[in-house]
Amino acid sequence: MNTSRADTPRDTQKRNIILFVTTIGSFLTPFMGSSLNVALPALGNEFNINALLLSWIPTSYLLAAAMCLVPIGRIADIMGRQKVFFYGVIIFGIFSFLCSMARDFLFFIVCRIFQGIGGAMIFGTAVAILTGIFPIQQRGRVLGINVAGVYLGLSLGPILGGILTQNLGWRSIFYLNAFLGFLMFFLIIIFLKLEKEKFTLKNFDYIGTLFYSPMLFLLMYGFSLLPQILGFVLLLIGIIFLFIFIRFEMNAIQPLLNFGLFKANPVFLFSNLAALINYSATNAVSFLLSLYLQYIKGYPPQQAGIILIAQPLTMTLLSPVAGRLSDRLQPQIIASTGMGLTGLGLFFLSFINSSFSVDSIIIYLLILGLGFALFSSPNTNAVMSSVEKANYGIASSTLATMRLLGQMSSMGIVMLIFSLILGRIKITPEVYPLFINALKIAFYIFTGLCIFGVYASLKRGKIKRE
Repeated sequence: MNTSRADTPRDTQKRNIILFVTTIGSFLTPFMGSSLNVALPALGNEFNINALLLSWIPTSYLLAAAMCLVPIGRIADIMGRQKVFFYGVIIFGIFSFLCSMARDFLFFIVCRIFQGIGGAMIFGTAVAILTGIFPIQQRGRVLGINVAGVYLGLSLGPILGGILTQNLGWRSIFYLNAFLGFLMFFLIIIFLKLEKEKFTLKNFDYIGTLFYSPMLFLLMYGFSLLPQILGFVLLLIGIIFLFIFIRFEMNAIQPLLNFGLFKANPVFLFSNLAALINYSATNAVSFLLSLYLQYIKGYPPQQAGIILIAQPLTMTLLSPVAGRLSDRLQPQIIASTGMGLTGLGLFFLSFINSSFSVDSIIIYLLILGLGFALFSSPNTNAVMSSVEKANYGIASSTLATMRLLGQMSSMGIVMLIFSLILGRIKITPEVYPLFINALKIAFYIFTGLCIFGVYASLKRGKIKRE
């Protein structure tokens, strides 16, 4: 859609419908993850599987999505972002429904993998679509609304997932996701006509994809196995693949991942680095505090979820405001302030102990929510405003990949700390002191990451206003 001419009412209506549809898409993935975590025990009983196999339920989705995001971004630049988004909606809806019908664990995992691919096609293109159809003066507001959809999914997931699982069973979570997927499908069919977007990109980087996807799998899976020897071996192989991938991409005519964007564009480089650090420092917080509230404080899951909603609810309410601010002020300033507040909240949480008051936890979660809201929308605005339109797809998918890598890294850090401090034992009253020490160490590390993140956010420089 041409944003340079005067808007007609039809243009405005179409943009608003696209904003609504993409925001539903941005809601789906975090909602699926956060709601499904509540249902994991029920799934374990249903399929009669151990904890290791149980961990593959979220991991299979994340790995599939992360491995596909950058290739999907390049495909979207070639064939059109709205088309890729549309096909992603179809795949996500179909395999969400098939997940709900699964009677066999292997079939369920296969469906989760395809669900992850569909999810990557949705959230890997949503930001690029919005950036392409809205003028730069409105991007901050629009991206803020889209990010609010993400946080709304995070907020409603634990509570709604618990209600659905307890009253209707775990399959109802997938019914709901399938329904939302089909709703997006019909909205696109009825109200939108997929545009035939024209780009100069011709060739898809098949060789780069062959190195990129296995590399990501080896790095993520290897890190999750640390400190086992196999984990180090897989990491080493993954690093070798990484160097081969970078070397090949630097000489490719149409690279899968344009390292020239990182090399010649400090805003793009440091904004993506800041996003990676931010998610690495924050993603595991709700996981850790959920365990703390239920094990140490003895709260039931539903009450723990109500306490934990303070952070994502704050993000949801303030992200649009932060987006508007980034339309007026440099994202460098707003996002760096947000990263600093996030680090402050994590530093306060590092003093956690068995007598820590719940009021203190809620206050610190509110600080984290404020910090994340101030960081995320302006940082996304900075990434998308730093590249040309032909690179919107790859920029969007690269940023989404940083998010997934950060989420995996955050959980990987926690898994490594638990393995070193607690070992392979259950969390029982006898090991509560060790568990609290593990929490302290995690929050120390996360605070340190945020300090580095503030530096990366400030280092990016200013974006150019058109």
